[in-house]
Amino acid sequence: MDLTIHTTVLPHTDPDASLAFWRDTLGFEVRTDVGTGPMRWITVGPAGRPGTSVLLAPPAVDPGITDDERRTVAEMMAKGTYGWILLATKDLDGTFERLQAADADVVQEPTEQPYGVRDCAFRDPAGNLVRIQELR
Repeated sequence: MDLTIHTTVLPHTDPDASLAFWRDTLGFEVRTDVGTGPMRWITVGPAGRPGTSVLLAPPAVDPGITDDERRTVAEMMAKGTYGWILLATKDLDGTFERLQAADADVVQEPTEQPYGVRDCAFRDPAGNLVRIQELR
């Protein structure tokens, strides 16, 4: 098999705030932006890498999801335990400094982890955990 990761999905609660974070703070390109109001699907991705994307989507809008499941998703998002993504950079300290200067919600400063990676963590406006590892 010849597989690659094309798109991953993270929920948003405020599409404009999420767009500002992913585009303006992280520097991702906007690939698509469809829908209106809170019902917007926004695809962003790293500049110059059109084959990898993050779809920022309204949470729990599938018609098969129950009201109880929607409440659970909303509660998990509010606690920051629903969605997360792992990014990587060669310049972890510089990336951390730029995100911190942009008032991103810092969860963890750059740290050498016992499992062999050095990383930091932020939350996006929807509460999604964004971990950034240092490429060595």
